[in-house]
Amino acid sequence: MIKIDLSNVWLDINPMELVKKEAEVFAAHELLAEKKGPGNDFLGWLDLPTFEERDEMRRIRRAAERIRSNSEVFVVVGIGGSYLGPRAAIELVKGQNHNLSKRDPQIFFAGNNLSTRAWSELCEHLEGKDFSINIISKSGTTTEPAIATRALIYMLKRKYGEHAKDRIYVTTDPEKGALRQIATEEGYESFIIPPSVGGRYSVLTAVGLLPMAVAGINPLDVMLGAATAKEALNVRSLENPAWQYAAARNLLYGSNKYIELLCSYEPNFRYFAGWWQQLFGESEGKDGKGIFPATAEFTADLHSLGQMIQQGERNLFETVIRFAPPPSRVMIDPNERNLDGLNYLAGKSLAFVEEKAFLGTLNAHVDGGVPAIILETGDINAQTLGELFYFFELSCGISAYMLGVNPFNQPGVEFYKRNMFQLLGKPGF
Repeated sequence: MIKIDLSNVWLDINPMELVKKEAEVFAAHELLAEKKGPGNDFLGWLDLPTFEERDEMRRIRRAAERIRSNSEVFVVVGIGGSYLGPRAAIELVKGQNHNLSKRDPQIFFAGNNLSTRAWSELCEHLEGKDFSINIISKSGTTTEPAIATRALIYMLKRKYGEHAKDRIYVTTDPEKGALRQIATEEGYESFIIPPSVGGRYSVLTAVGLLPMAVAGINPLDVMLGAATAKEALNVRSLENPAWQYAAARNLLYGSNKYIELLCSYEPNFRYFAGWWQQLFGESEGKDGKGIFPATAEFTADLHSLGQMIQQGERNLFETVIRFAPPPSRVMIDPNERNLDGLNYLAGKSLAFVEEKAFLGTLNAHVDGGVPAIILETGDINAQTLGELFYFFELSCGISAYMLGVNPFNQPGVEFYKRNMFQLLGKPGF
């Protein structure tokens, strides 16, 4: 289970301040648990984790088996949480190079941008390959995924004729919306996004679980991890890691730390960090409030952002994700000529070097005025994935309520859309 290390924040906040926050964190958690706070009609994600394989999950497993047996490529169409959640899960557990595997279908993501170049590359890759698609949208009318959906369905019908519908999977609202209507009229197999679950909290529904299953990640293992986290994080005291994280970041925000930099030393964490960024950005950034969520990949970004972090404006703090050491070891060999000067590391493992890089960076940043929250978790696997998803969702809800905002709406997202629709000449705008 996730553990929190706050020993590197005490130069900026007092431990007694954290203790004094207990009543406030308790009240925020109660608002969530009792479903009495703002946005309480979008709290269905609290009840998603389960230790049992429910009917929807069995259907997901069977659909994934069909897709894995008849498709070389699986295209996931979605934007926001409908895209970031599945991609975060797949890249963290299966790796950034998962599409090079011969065991699993290649998985690509469409409908998350308006780039002609990206679309052309995908179409070129699909030529001559058997593929299936998963359209993820509550409404079916969001511009980016709607454009991709229209084109991909046309491509499937041209390639497979009347059998195209057997390769189209829809994840949408159970009753309403354009995509629900299309799925019903065309006979596409469909899965549910519960009306009480918003997009950025939907990764533990079919939104995330079907793409994970196609990638070879067992959805039940993910749910077991989430269910374990739900049970462990139900503690109503500052022993709760979610409470510690929410309270610490709230106190740091109060001490003029307006930017949170989520860091990891694992390149495969990049899209999980993107999922976290949307979760906290859309949940907290409103009413003139909110910690700006930024991400960095260490050690690579130490060679680009390191100077700014070390000596720039002192308005940020770090949250560093630490995974358990990998079971496999990579050793550094000696070299007779030693022209690169690395023989002092001969016989050491790459994990040893990474650990020292982490400690050296941590000490440098803390000494430079950047406090750091350390989140320690298990090895990278499906259960750890489920734990992390639920931990951050719960922490985010608590943190936003402490901030005094509704964690489950995003009124500001619509402003750019109105301008875009007007410029495009959409009827009614």
